[in-house]
Amino acid sequence: MRATLQNEILCINREDLPHYKKGGSLVRNSYFWALKSISCYAARGCDWEYDREVWIALARMLLSFQQSGYLGDGETMLEFEVDVPIPEELRSVSTYFSSSSSSQ
Repeated sequence: MRATLQNEILCINREDLPHYKKGGSLVRNSYFWALKSISCYAARGCDWEYDREVWIALARMLLSFQQSGYLGDGETMLEFEVDVPIPEELRSVSTYFSSSSSSQ
């Protein structure tokens, strides 16, 4: 999931967020609600935002869903541009994306 940092707020790109589907996968719908529940801003069609205070909980949540084996790394890892320092709280669930994947 492509992520950016703006004034101590983590923003996850709206195109990479999980979608809620009525009657859909229990794991994916639970993942949607879990991510939404700790966000400070999660409007439909917008990037979701996370205050620094929840970054540790976010990292634990992402690791838990990643380790479950039901979701892929692309759905549970935060991807930052190479020139953005990754905060310590998010390093276990973060990586850098290459310039070729950022143009997609």
